[in-house]
Amino acid sequence: MMIDGLQCGHFDRDSFIKLKSAGVHGVVVTCGFWEGALESLDSLGQWRDLIRGNNDVAAFAYTPEDITTAAEAGKVAAILGYQNANLFEGRIRLVEMFAELGVRVVQLTYNNQNDLAGSCYEAEDCGLARYGRQVIAEMNRHGILIDCSHVGDRSTLDAIEASDKPIAVTHANAASLFPHQRNKSDKVLHALRASGGVIGCAAYRNITGDYYSGPIAQWCEMIARTVEIAGIDSVAIGTDRSHNFTKPDYDWMRMGRWTREVDYGAASAARPGKAPPPDWFQTLEDMQIIPDGLRDVGFSADDVAKITHGNWLRLYGQTFRKSNT
Repeated sequence: MMIDGLQCGHFDRDSFIKLKSAGVHGVVVTCGFWEGALESLDSLGQWRDLIRGNNDVAAFAYTPEDITTAAEAGKVAAILGYQNANLFEGRIRLVEMFAELGVRVVQLTYNNQNDLAGSCYEAEDCGLARYGRQVIAEMNRHGILIDCSHVGDRSTLDAIEASDKPIAVTHANAASLFPHQRNKSDKVLHALRASGGVIGCAAYRNITGDYYSGPIAQWCEMIARTVEIAGIDSVAIGTDRSHNFTKPDYDWMRMGRWTREVDYGAASAARPGKAPPPDWFQTLEDMQIIPDGLRDVGFSADDVAKITHGNWLRLYGQTFRKSNT
């Protein structure tokens, strides 16, 4: 079994069939980037329609046991997530309400500083705001995993310290292996290791680089080097793969409604559009070569199991359940 810590885009029946074929039985899906509360509810409704219409190949997962049950039934478990905290619209009580609707992963910020914390793309990371600390406490209380993938390093370290439960960086890489604003410093990776958090190594060329986007052995080499920094219990998979995206989707993802100007996100003026997929990852089905790739670079069977699914299952078990407080 494999679990992907984050994918995005327009999933359809074919997406689930291909993931199942690749041996992926759990995936955190992106239900929104910039949307407010009402649009986020619309997205949840659309996801319910999609899973209901394809319940022979897909199911929702609200606990780690749900993922295991889906895998045993030959289905792909969708774990509901958002890449921004806009869905809460500054209302602390909405955290509990969205948790009750099945949301299990929320990123504190996306590409911009917001009222919770600082983004990786701001000139200065403001750190965690007072409201951000309140939201983290509510997420801990109601079973939502805190994601800091697009969050600035200072804010990420603040979140690790503020959270009673371990957090995730669901889709990023080590900045010491490929320097990029979206990637995480060794200091952050050490803090994840010390706190029981997990980083999902990405396969998005713009933050992975051309070398680690080559053959599967080179991407798995990146994972091995990340394990050297963060430890075997804190490294997993978070490909950041997109489904059926077109230019308007990339424009929305990068620019939302907040600017009149062109923003490239993790891309650049030299590479403005859709980044070419890694050489080894031309189709979703290609994910099936990951376990053998990890074995070929020297990981044991137990370590492969941790990276492909065990570390996510452990973290979900620690975070998806409501606290007694």
